[in-house]
Amino acid sequence: MSATPLQQDPHRVREHREKVLEVAIGREVRAYRRKQEITVAELSAMTGLSIGMLSKIENGNTSPSLTTLQTLSNALSVPLTSFFRGFEEDRMAVHTKAGEGVELQRDGTRANHQYNLLGHIGSNASGVIVEPYLITLSEKSDVFPTFQHGGIETIYMLEGEVDYRHGEGVYPLKPGDTLFFDADAPHGPEVLVKLPARYISVISYPQDG
Repeated sequence: MSATPLQQDPHRVREHREKVLEVAIGREVRAYRRKQEITVAELSAMTGLSIGMLSKIENGNTSPSLTTLQTLSNALSVPLTSFFRGFEEDRMAVHTKAGEGVELQRDGTRANHQYNLLGHIGSNASGVIVEPYLITLSEKSDVFPTFQHGGIETIYMLEGEVDYRHGEGVYPLKPGDTLFFDADAPHGPEVLVKLPARYISVISYPQDG
């Protein structure tokens, strides 16, 4: 399987200047302009601001005055305060210590599988909901290979061995193995080869879905 270039560098450290207010404002101005399918030249004509000035604002290379921001907010039909949203927005983190995951019964589960939700962040700027679970299958666990839900799921095997079905395929999972799949197809553990079995399941799906 050939490697696909990453869209983002997971080890990239943002430059310090990206944290400043000018950059946050510039990103919002650009986002609102693009959302309305307005070119820089068109916005220049609407506001009387030069293309060069608009480029500097959008790239965070200048600090626009309140008068300039008011002009932009009028042209883009958005509240002036919306330009500060990215700067003020909280970025959440959830720390779940060992053994403190919330045990729950997932919708559609008839089996005695133990699900521990390891953390949850609701509405957020990324537009994506991610649910990480620690799943334990014991001697008493039922086999139920017909889960089906929206989104993308990733399984990382920690302990034991399971033959895991996805659609028409069955994948033998051993410690260290990963299965990454479209969760809209029927899926689930079909054969519990070696118990107890534990794996991490991470489900992601659009926030509005």
